[in-house]
This record gives sequence, C-alpha cells and structure tokens, in this order.
Amino acid sequence: MRMRHIRLLAATGTALTALALSACSSDGTGTKDEGASRPVSPTTTAGTGTDKATSANPTTTGGAGTANGTRATRTHTPGSRTTGAGRGSGTGTGSGGSVVLCNGANTRVTAQPVTRPLNHMLLTVTNAGSRTCELTYYPVVRFDEMQWAPQAAKDTQPQAVTTLKPGESGYAGVLLSAADGSGEGGMTAHKLTVMFQGRTPNSDGGPVATPALPAKGIYYDSSLTVTYWQQNADGALNW
Repeated sequence: MRMRHIRLLAATGTALTALALSACSSDGTGTKDEGASRPVSPTTTAGTGTDKATSANPTTTGGAGTANGTRATRTHTPGSRTTGAGRGSGTGTGSGGSVVLCNGANTRVTAQPVTRPLNHMLLTVTNAGSRTCELTYYPVVRFDEMQWAPQAAKDTQPQAVTTLKPGESGYAGVLLSAADGSGEGGMTAHKLTVMFQGRTPNSDGGPVATPALPAKGIYYDSSLTVTYWQQNADGALNW
C-alpha cells in the first residue's frame, strides 16, 4: 500500500511539471527564461555591439548609425572643418590661400631698352610685398595717350602662370618697332603705363604701374608687340 502511494505521488509530480512547462511555452517554440517577457530596451546586445534601436531605424541616432545598423564613431571635432579641398587654415601658396595678383600696388616695375635683340625693351616686375603674387597673361602697355593695345606673341605663352615670391622678379619683352622699317605710324613716347590682368583674360588686375622711360623717350610703331609674363629675362627677350 505504501509503494502504491509513492508511485501515485511521483505520477502526479510528473504531470504538474509537464503542465508548468506547457504554460511557459506560449508560442509553441520551447521553453523561455523568466526574463523573456520583459520589454527589450534600446541597448546594445551583449557581445555584438549592435544597437537594436539603430538596427530598426539608423536615423534615430542623429546620423550616428550606418546602413547596417552599426553605430558609427564620430571623428569630427569643432573647429576642424575645412573651407574647401586642401584649405584648412586659408594659408599656403595655393590660389585660395595667400597668393595674390601682382600689380602696381605690390611690385616695383622698370622699363629698360636693350641692345639685343634690336628695338626691344625689357619690363621687369619685382614683388615688393610680403605675399606670393602671380603675373597673369601678359602686360597691357600704353605709351602716352595711345588708343590701342598691342597684341601678345602667342608662342611666348608659358606652361604655367609666372609666380613671384617676395623679392623675386618676372619679365616681359616688348618689340618696339620693326627692324626693317615696315612698321607704320612711328612716334616717340615719354610716358608708359603698364596694366595688369586679373584671373580671366582682359579683366582688371588692380592698380597700374607707370615706370620711368629714358629722358629721350622711346620710339615705337605699329609693330609694337609684347610677350607673356616670363619667369626669367631670357624667356622674355629670346623670341
């Protein structure tokens, strides 16, 4: 009788255990731990570093999430933004930094006739400022009150813009008159104005220069031609 009572208790305990397990498995997928019924908070899953809230909507982190839901690390710090490619502090030798145009305000300009080549004059521009400057295109020269501007010899255009550091000089050659006398309208000038171009052809490059001419003046005719600005005097005269 005692043995029968023990078997009945054991059977009853087994049935109760099965019932309890069935109640915990509400979706039929198996047992769940007792913490499974609590709502999932938007914190990282252990061992993965993945933000579940971010995975559901990468934009909820204010731009810190990526397409796969992984939280991105912010590397930008205030004050480190650049204003353009290669321009962080606005300094350097690039055109967006400290380089300026050469003109009559930051250079010294001289005009000197030469014996070779015949009937030529050399313009010399020296950077008298504290910043690197560029001599763009070619000088626009005007003798006295002439109403036309001489053309530039196309084959003298350099590969790169002539650039002058403080104290450096750039040059341009001027053909004053035809050696064979074929030029027309010859006259002697006593005043010279040198105009500078800007970043685009024929634009205003800033203040002009008025270098002194020899006391006897300079003779020129319709053959008057200039070169592009050159980095050295030989390039300005040998054309």
